[in-house]
Amino acid sequence: MGVAAARTARVAAARPAPVVEGALLATLFCVTFEKLSWNVAGSVDLADLTTAFFLAAFLVDRVGRHDWRLPRTVAVVAGFFAAFLAVYLLGFFNMETHEAVTQFGKGMVKLVLHYGLLLAGIATVVRAGERLYWRALGALTTGLLANCVYGVVQLLSARVGLNLDQKVISPLTGGASAINKYGAVGGHAVYRINALTGDPNHLGIMLVVPILILTPIYLRLERDHRLRLPLGLVLGFFLLVEAATLSRSGVLGLLAGGLVLALPYARLFVAPRLLAIYAGCLVALAAFAATRRHYVEVVVKSRIQTGGNSTNAHFAVYGFVPDVLHLHPLLGLGLNTFSLYYEFVTGKTDWGPHSFYVALVVESGLVGTLLFALFLVYVFRRVGVVLEVGRKLALAGDAAAARVRPLGWGLAAALVGTMAANVFYLTMSFYYFFALLLLALSAPLVFGRRLGDR
Repeated sequence: MGVAAARTARVAAARPAPVVEGALLATLFCVTFEKLSWNVAGSVDLADLTTAFFLAAFLVDRVGRHDWRLPRTVAVVAGFFAAFLAVYLLGFFNMETHEAVTQFGKGMVKLVLHYGLLLAGIATVVRAGERLYWRALGALTTGLLANCVYGVVQLLSARVGLNLDQKVISPLTGGASAINKYGAVGGHAVYRINALTGDPNHLGIMLVVPILILTPIYLRLERDHRLRLPLGLVLGFFLLVEAATLSRSGVLGLLAGGLVLALPYARLFVAPRLLAIYAGCLVALAAFAATRRHYVEVVVKSRIQTGGNSTNAHFAVYGFVPDVLHLHPLLGLGLNTFSLYYEFVTGKTDWGPHSFYVALVVESGLVGTLLFALFLVYVFRRVGVVLEVGRKLALAGDAAAARVRPLGWGLAAALVGTMAANVFYLTMSFYYFFALLLLALSAPLVFGRRLGDR
């Protein structure tokens, strides 16, 4: 038996149990389903339950095998996690109220689940190999696709006076929810799709990830590839839903990520296959605009203006940073406590800031901010390894290079786009971002194995 064949046999023998792989895929499928949550000892999401099940299955599988071998990437990420825990635990002593301690406890539970998913997810995908990697990307994409389909039905239902959430979501969760109502123009309500997420901006920013990851892969698919047409249709559908969210942060993320993709793929942005997607989206939007011209003009003008109350709220939160740094410069106010500080502005409890970076500085101080910056640098360096692996595979004549290099560029663009979108919104503390990190950090190990085989 050859070296490569022997190594393949060893990997197959060490594959995670099917229940572990299934639990991971189920979790990635539902990480964007924010509305599926229950008030049980706090807010418990469906993703919390599936993540907890996945972690339990992962531990049982490894204990049963007496196998604790983990990739070095898992050890590095675990080191960052331990450092974040230290920062937040030390910052605990800056809290002064019972409400702050309660919010801290909720934040710590989420943090442990998020990093548990990331650590065990990397170990599982790397152990299973390329097949599970592509299925993981597919599960995340399919979950968002299902989310968007629900959102379109939600929008159509709202236009005929039906609250779909009340019929579908409320009986499952016992809570109240509805599509976002932006306002009214000429007696016609303006709705923004939020689907199964908590906010239309959440959905708009989440869509940045599959659009930017899949676009370069789509551009490199062979003409007769069986996924070329379905993938093109999915990308066009995602773009239309992105427009229906009216999310400025989502558009900002797409533009920032698009600039990254323009480095290697600028000439392909005008390729017929991509122009067909653009044309299809424009035709659909133009057909709608033709029937409601005044309606569309008013809505578009309201979203591009920069002096409204919504815009001011996004910028105003940055004014809190100097005040908090003056009080607690090193460790901030404590994990998940910004809503208490911000309550006197909004009058709402449990209301997060309109910027991930403001929350980061306010809640973890300069130490936590620097630590997170170092973590992002590490993630980008690992994505750079994916690009290098793709380059070497191309030199070796491996056909997988046509997937690996586009994947690397797509991951880089998705990270940049998500970071840009979070300048004025707060989604990088959600499950879907850790799913993106899982894909980014496992990719160099999964596909780098091909070089070792060669």
